[in-house]
Amino acid sequence: MKDDFIKTTEQSSLYNHLEEMEISELLKHINTEDQKVAIAVEKELSKIEQLTKKITEQLKTGGRLFYIGAGTSGRLGILDASECPPTFGVSPDLVIGIIAGGDHAIKNAVENAEDHELQGWEDLKKHHITNKDIVVGIAASGTTPYVIKALEKCNTENIPTGCITCNQNSQ
Repeated sequence: MKDDFIKTTEQSSLYNHLEEMEISELLKHINTEDQKVAIAVEKELSKIEQLTKKITEQLKTGGRLFYIGAGTSGRLGILDASECPPTFGVSPDLVIGIIAGGDHAIKNAVENAEDHELQGWEDLKKHHITNKDIVVGIAASGTTPYVIKALEKCNTENIPTGCITCNQNSQ
């Protein structure tokens, strides 16, 4: 990890004692935080464009897009993948979401599944992944072993990768 890496997912909360706040106050705080997301995304548009172009290239040559994540991050990848066929009229095999802990983890917490360093690659291999495909890791912290090790293995196999994270300078 880089020296200037700060794990935002483990920082102190800006809002303590939520249970003591009025609903209107909670909603105002949520709205304030939501606005920060758009600003953060705007700052990364050039990187998002680069990744989008690479994904498009891979799909045009017959590749597939894989999302791989754990917990909520994995569920968001599965949700996005499941919406591609009805929204864009593509095959359900074009965009595939993979979550640590397997299908059971979509609805249930599977404790410690995110820490299995080799399982992400094993899960990708079940789909007969090739260098025509592209894998996008989703990890809020940017430190999830299941995701990082899968991306590292993809890189050694010349499979293009990208990532979605909330932490600048994460792995």
